[in-house]
Amino acid sequence: MRIPIVDENDEIIGYKDREDRNPNDIFRITAIWITDENGNILLQQRKLNKKINPGKWGPAVSGTVEEGETYESNAYKEMKEEIGVNNVELKEVRKFFREPKSGRKFVQLYICIISKNLELTPQEEEVEQLKWFKKEELLDMYNKKRENFVDFMNDLIKLLIK
Repeated sequence: MRIPIVDENDEIIGYKDREDRNPNDIFRITAIWITDENGNILLQQRKLNKKINPGKWGPAVSGTVEEGETYESNAYKEMKEEIGVNNVELKEVRKFFREPKSGRKFVQLYICIISKNLELTPQEEEVEQLKWFKKEELLDMYNKKRENFVDFMNDLIKLLIK
């Protein structure tokens, strides 16, 4: 899979196979924060055999933008692939830059509200489990075991949980 490599202004400067990127390359990912009508938060635990962040909790949906995709088209594609949901409206929230050990990246954040009763279909290769959390439960878990979450979870919690 080829992915866009971007500069510090998020302008595409080339493409590389995902496995060929180096620590200085900047790439793009999308993240979708999903809540229900009561403010419960859907999180995804990454598959335990993932190369990056195995078993860690993160937003309900996230993915690396591929060649030919926009942030938005990637977000909708990942929603369908990872949890089996389409025909929802995503709202663009904010883009931020991260430099963790897993690679330099721009993260475009989207939010959406779905019914807690909506049937979800987790992607077997990507998703260990999906779980709904009450806000307080998530904050408690995060404050006790931050190492169990993806690196940009702090940004999401600061921005989205009041």
